[in-house]
Formats: sequence, structure tokens, C-alpha cells
Amino acid sequence: MKFIHTLAAAAMLAAVSLPSFADQPHMEAALQYLEQARAQLQQASNDKGGNRADAIRAVDKAINEVRRGIEYDRTHQKPGEQFRR
Repeated sequence: MKFIHTLAAAAMLAAVSLPSFADQPHMEAALQYLEQARAQLQQASNDKGGNRADAIRAVDKAINEVRRGIEYDRTHQKPGEQFRR
């Protein structure tokens, strides 16, 4: 029974903190996919004629741009404005 109460409390805590992370679900999803792509590229062998390294740099730039876009939107929303889908 104690486990169920702990689990319920953890779920409520996660739900309370969720909006700060999910206010832009599409941008957050894109960021996760890019981070996964970067991890896969890093695990690939090096013999790609420099293209693997170029791809990692491009993904790093994309990750940075998505993060900047998320931050821009968070700091430029009008009062009462909902996140954009």
C-alpha cells in the first residue's frame, strides 16, 4: 500500500512539473530526436569521408537552433497565449 501512495505522489509531482517541459511538445520531440540522431552518429564508424563529422556538426547546430527557438517562444509569449501546435 505504501508503494501505491509513493507511486501516486510521484505521478502527481510529475504532472505538476510537466508544463515547464511540455509547453512546446513538437519542439521538445524534435530536440529528443536530434539528440538521438547525434548519439547514433557518434557510435558510427569514422570512415565516412568526413561526412559523419559534418553530420554531427549539422545536428549540433540544429539542436542549438531548436533550443534557441524554445527559449525565444517562452520569453516572447503574450500573457494568456497558449503554446503553438
